[in-house]
Parts: sequence; C-alpha cells; structure tokens
Amino acid sequence: MRTTVSLDDDVAAAVERLRRERSLGLSEAVNELIRAGLGARRSRRRFQQRSSRIGLRLDVANVAEALEILEGPGRR
Repeated sequence: MRTTVSLDDDVAAAVERLRRERSLGLSEAVNELIRAGLGARRSRRRFQQRSSRIGLRLDVANVAEALEILEGPGRR
C-alpha cells in the first residue's frame, strides 16, 4: 500500500538511524519501527479516583439544586 505520511523530526531521525545501521530502505525501516511499537507492552497503572470530604451532604439527583448549593444562588 502506498501512502504519504509526515514524520516528526525525532521519528525521522530514528528511521534514518535504523536505515544506516541495517542498510534498509525507507519503507522497510518504517515498517520495522511500526511493528516494534505495535509489539511493545505498556504498563498501565490502574485508575483510582481520589476524593475528599468537603463537609456537605448533597443529593445530586436534582442537579440544579446541587449547583445552587455549591455555587450559590443566581450563579447561572
């Protein structure tokens, strides 16, 4: 497949470095780098919501009322 892409300077430098090291063509070097990136495992930290007590007991079933309590009357 033929396509045109714009490479950032750091990516273009990595492609050129790989081309020189392994005597590859441009397409071969780009494909190798993409495959390496696709195969790389990223460690993901589990998301944990942090909350703090603000001293209010608030029923959020009525959003307009909750906003009025939190922001004060007439804020909207």
